[in-house]
Amino acid sequence: MIITFLQRLLWTVALVAAQMMVFNYIHIMGYATPLPFVYLLLLFPLDTQRWSILLWGFVCGLLCDVVSLTPGVGAAAMTLTAFVQPLILKRVVPKDALEDDQASFSLLGFWGYVRYALILTFIFMSVYFLLLSFNFFHLRDLAITFASSWALTMLIILVIESVRGGRKENAKS
Repeated sequence: MIITFLQRLLWTVALVAAQMMVFNYIHIMGYATPLPFVYLLLLFPLDTQRWSILLWGFVCGLLCDVVSLTPGVGAAAMTLTAFVQPLILKRVVPKDALEDDQASFSLLGFWGYVRYALILTFIFMSVYFLLLSFNFFHLRDLAITFASSWALTMLIILVIESVRGGRKENAKS
């Protein structure tokens, strides 16, 4: 349990630090800004209690709000995404999976993992950019920012997952 907590803490610190030092300064053509700290929510296994996912999502979002100067936007988007994460994970994980399996390439397959990550990042990005813009006057710019940031974030998440190895924590015997 302590190991799991320390791993999540390390992931949170690493993702927030990467957001603060690297990704906040990437604005491709003035639109695409990656927000890969949502990857933290993809790491939770099936048996994680919902309050724990909500707390980790809120704290990670709040930390990113502090370093990105977006008051409450990241925290709200991460909390809502953390709320729906268990529901989505249960729908994409195979029935024979263990309760403490994390979603990964090896558990879900490449396209299954991509589908899972696309759904969660779509929810996160939708809430994040709607709260950030808080208007529909520049709908074209909002759509371009959303789509390009979503694609760039997905690319970074897939790279992180492939580097991480996408392995299951518990191998089936």
